[in-house]
Amino acid sequence: MRVLYDPEPRTTGDIFSTEELAAFRAAHEVVEWQGEDRDAFYARHLPETEILISQQEMGAERLALAPKLRAIFNVETNFLPNIDYDECFRRGIHVLAPGGVFAAPVAEMALGMALSLARNIHGEHAAFLRGQEKWLFEGNGDAEMLAGSTVGIIGFGDLGRALHRLLAPFGCRVQAHDPWLPPGHLRRLGVEPVSLDRLMAENRFVFVMAAITTANAGLIDSRALALMQPGAMLILMSRAAAADFPALVAAATEGRIRVASDVFPVEPLPADDPIRATPNMLFSPHRAGALTFALREIGTRLLEDMDLIARGLPPVACRRAERETVAMMRSKPVDRS
Repeated sequence: MRVLYDPEPRTTGDIFSTEELAAFRAAHEVVEWQGEDRDAFYARHLPETEILISQQEMGAERLALAPKLRAIFNVETNFLPNIDYDECFRRGIHVLAPGGVFAAPVAEMALGMALSLARNIHGEHAAFLRGQEKWLFEGNGDAEMLAGSTVGIIGFGDLGRALHRLLAPFGCRVQAHDPWLPPGHLRRLGVEPVSLDRLMAENRFVFVMAAITTANAGLIDSRALALMQPGAMLILMSRAAAADFPALVAAATEGRIRVASDVFPVEPLPADDPIRATPNMLFSPHRAGALTFALREIGTRLLEDMDLIARGLPPVACRRAERETVAMMRSKPVDRS
């Protein structure tokens, strides 16, 4: 197939191993953008393009230039509002994002952060460096076990399901809240479907794994946080916009709950941002999914789905934009500047 290849802000080294890059070029006729005027480049090559690997704008005007287009792969991995999705649906053009590659790494980090909150691993490490550590029972006054505890997962897509698999050996009761999935479907996946209020009130560990949409921005607000049990733990892993951050910081500062976050309203977080001084909060600089392993799986999934499309089969390795929900997605694009 003829491929227009423009992966920015990803790089080829990010997403392809040497072997898979060679396979990619051998199997397809690849035309690569190399820094020239994009409008002219796209106008010249879109008429023969069957597969587009790009996160650039694809409005009606550009799509009209691509009568042979079969699929758009966004290797930045978010569904952005820069594509005429209705026209793609009308023409049967797949719009695909391999965001699932980050699910296992993010879930693993979420589990680690939850364990650290429960046992204050990070706090006692810092105290040890200061010579102020507390030995044996003295250092475990607020410690809890994840094993056998109660867990709530907000958002049961790729991230939530990956976390659920990791929790299996811990024997937790697991509840999930996801308004895009019917209760019966959640039960078949092995979790108890509950309302957001019940989830916040009934669990010692609350994991926020939901993608950001027009419906759930600021979902974890002061009202929801007030429902949590004293000393319960909230682990924010998807996007900062899922929470009212001032309310989250206030709840941690007051000592009502323990918080861990891999994401922040402004990234990188300014050195003088007062969030850094928040007590009862464990910080991670948006690194949960940032593994070479995960990025290289992007290339693997691309090759798998391109092979299926070439054989007239539907793609399965990457996530497809859905007509009913894609306009609601609000994830921020990757910034590599």
